[in-house]
Amino acid sequence: MDGKRILGIELGSTRIKSVLINERAEVLASGGYVWENKWENGYWTYGEEDIAIGLRESFASLAADWFSKYGEKLIDVTAIGVSAMMHGYIALDENDCFLTPFRTWRNTTTKAAADELTEKLKFNIPQRWSVAHYYQAVLNKEKHVPKAAFLTTLAGYVHYRLTGEKVIGIGDASGMFPVDENGYDAAMMKKFNALSKKRGGCSDFEKLLPKPLKAGECAGTLTKSGALFLDGSGTLKSGCPMCPPEGDAGTGMTATNSVRKRTANVSAGTSAFLMIVAQKPFNAVHREIDIVSTPHGLPVAMVHVNNCTNEINAWARIFADVEYVLNGRKAEMNELMTKLFEHSKNSSENLGGLVGYNYLSGEPIVGIDSGRPLIMRDSGYAPTLADFMKMQLYSAVAVLRLGMEIAEREGVKAELVCGHGGFFKTDKVGQSIMAAALKAPVSVMKTAGEGGAFGMALLALFAVSGEKDLAEFLNKIFASAEVSTAEPSEKELQSFELFMDKYKAGLKAAETAAAIK
Repeated sequence: MDGKRILGIELGSTRIKSVLINERAEVLASGGYVWENKWENGYWTYGEEDIAIGLRESFASLAADWFSKYGEKLIDVTAIGVSAMMHGYIALDENDCFLTPFRTWRNTTTKAAADELTEKLKFNIPQRWSVAHYYQAVLNKEKHVPKAAFLTTLAGYVHYRLTGEKVIGIGDASGMFPVDENGYDAAMMKKFNALSKKRGGCSDFEKLLPKPLKAGECAGTLTKSGALFLDGSGTLKSGCPMCPPEGDAGTGMTATNSVRKRTANVSAGTSAFLMIVAQKPFNAVHREIDIVSTPHGLPVAMVHVNNCTNEINAWARIFADVEYVLNGRKAEMNELMTKLFEHSKNSSENLGGLVGYNYLSGEPIVGIDSGRPLIMRDSGYAPTLADFMKMQLYSAVAVLRLGMEIAEREGVKAELVCGHGGFFKTDKVGQSIMAAALKAPVSVMKTAGEGGAFGMALLALFAVSGEKDLAEFLNKIFASAEVSTAEPSEKELQSFELFMDKYKAGLKAAETAAAIK
C-alpha cells in the first residue's frame, strides 16, 4: 500500500494502544494490549518485562490488523511516535538497568518532598512529578540514589530503547521538572541543585534528565535493536525517524486540536486531566493545579485527577458476574458498559441519596494520600440501578470540578472543552455529565476513541510534514472533522450540584475511610 504510514503508540494505564495513520490522518490500522499496574512493596508499578511484552503485543496486534485489511506484512513505517502516562520515575544505572521498579503517577508517597520543593521553588511540585520522586528518595536515603545515571518517564524510557536517544518532548519534560520556553527552568534548577546537594543528592540534576525537545524537532531514528524491541518477529525495518516522546497530556491536547491559547481539553479514562492553555500567569501557587506545557512549549494549567473510571470498571465486572450467575452467559464488556451508561439517564434528581468516592489510590487535590473507595447513601431513599450508575459517573468527574473551581477563581474559564477517552465512548452520556461538571459545552470528535495513540501519531506526522507551526498544522488536519457538542442541561446541572453538595460534605468521611489500615 502506497503513501505514508505513521505509527503512534501510547502506553496508557490499562491499555497499550497502537494506531497507524496516513498523511491525511485517516486511521489505517490499530491494535492494543490490556495490562494492569501492580501493587508491589508499597508502590504502584509495571514491571520492566511487562513494558517490553506489552509493547510487542500491541504492535503485533496492529500488524495483524494491517495484514487482515491489506493482505501484506507491515514491513516499514514512515515515522513513529511514542507516548505514555505522564510523570512517575524510572531510574537507570550506567548500564541501563532499572535501579527501582517504575514508580507510576498513581503513587502518593512523596508528600514531604513535594511540600518542601513547592515552598522552596515557589512553584507547585505535585507528588507524581519525577523531581518529587527523586528528592523523596534522597530524603529517604535510598541506596539507589548515588547509582542513578539517567532519570526518565515511561515514554522517555521506551523512546530510549527504540532510538538510543536520551530526549523527551517538552510536554512530558514539564512533568519531570518545571520548564520554560528554553527547556528546564534554569533558576529553579539552580535552587534545586543546592537543596539536593545539601541532602546528599546530585548537585547537577539536569545531567540526569533527558533533553527536552519541542514538537517537530528531530528525536533520533529507530535502531536495529529498537526495531526488534518493538517487533519481536523481526519483520519491521529500522531507520525511520522518530518524533519527541510525549506524555498523555500532550497527546490529548494534540488529538483534540487544543494547543492554542484559550483552548481546553479533558481526558477521562483511568485517570483524568483537564488542560487549559493559559492566557496569563496565575496570581498564586495552587497545589491543586499543575503548570505544564503543550508539545510546542506554551504554558498549560492542568487539573490532574488520579481516579476517574476505575470504580465504574470494577462495578461493571460485578454486573457481568451477575449476568453469568443468572444466565450462564458472560457479558460482553463494551455492550454492558454502553447499556449501563445509557441506563443512568433514568436516575432520579437526588440519585436516591447516593454519594461515592472512587479513590482507588490517593487523591492529592482533596488531600487524601491513600486509596479506599467509599459509597454512602441517605437511609430515607431506595436507590435504583440508574441512580447507582449516575452516582458512579458523577463521582468520576467530581474532583475535576473541584479543580475547575480553583481555576475559575484565577479568571480561567473554559469556553469550550474537547473531550476524549473511554468516558466519552457512549454517545452523549459522558459528554452531558462532563458539561455539567465543568459548566461548559463539551465537544467530542469522531476520532476521540483512538485517544492518545492517535494524538501521538499526529505529532509524528507533523515531524515529517515539513510544517513549522503545530497549531496551523492541526487546524488543517481537523478542518473537516466530525464533531458533536453537548451543552450542560439545566436538569443535569441541578442534579450534579445536589451531588456536589453531598460530596463536599462527606469528604471527611472519605478521608477517615482512607486512613483505615
